[in-house]
Amino acid sequence: MKKRPGRAALVLAVMVAAATAVFAGVFATRLSEDSRLSDSPLVGAPSPVMTLPLLDGSGEIEIPEPDARVTVINFFASWCLECRIEHPDLLAVAEAFSDSGVRLIQIAYQDRPDDSIAFMNELGVSPLIRYASDPGSRAAIAFGVFGIPETYFIGPDGVVTGRITGPADSLSLGRQIDLILGRGRPE
Repeated sequence: MKKRPGRAALVLAVMVAAATAVFAGVFATRLSEDSRLSDSPLVGAPSPVMTLPLLDGSGEIEIPEPDARVTVINFFASWCLECRIEHPDLLAVAEAFSDSGVRLIQIAYQDRPDDSIAFMNELGVSPLIRYASDPGSRAAIAFGVFGIPETYFIGPDGVVTGRITGPADSLSLGRQIDLILGRGRPE
């Protein structure tokens, strides 16, 4: 006489099938989203307001930029490998949105100014991007930077509208900027 599977084996098989279905559902919905766009307690809240010194010591910059339709803030460091990956995309976006009232600010995160300047000179500097230092990590703390690179979007009303963690590509950056400018469809 053949032995039939016991009740415990049947329950275990049903549980494994249910767990697989839940995992597949979560995985499928995550693929349809921009995986770099992240939640932040700041999204929907007023941006931290501060003045930071420019990286080259030639002046200061206000955050958010008072006359900008969109302020994009990117935290970077010379020692950050992923910052190298995203840098060409930041330059391209600055150029693409130069006539749209979009202002990009890159803030050096826990980096010596000389190292940050050498990093920028090596990879390319844009006159359309403002480069700031962050003494005492005031900006990083105020924005809740968890790791770099991180990019924040601030609308014309001074409200943080989004955050991208990890290296941002020009498509993700452009999509968020277009949404703020009212040229894209809500996701």
